[in-house]
Amino acid sequence: MMGYGPMMGAMWVWTLLALAVLAGLGYLAYRLTQGQPRTPVDSAARTILDERYARGEIDDEEYHRRRDVLRTAG
Repeated sequence: MMGYGPMMGAMWVWTLLALAVLAGLGYLAYRLTQGQPRTPVDSAARTILDERYARGEIDDEEYHRRRDVLRTAG
């Protein structure tokens, strides 16, 4: 039979360490699967672009080109 010797404390440390690693991997997986949030600058630029398009200041081609640039820049 196993007693409660000095190695019993080490077993708890390894268990807690393993749980911490699993929690960290879970958090990392969560962050990688979530999309990047839009920054306020991206949001403001997109709003201005949408308004200019709605007013007819830019045509379809220009709107889509600039929208694509905003997506890749953010």
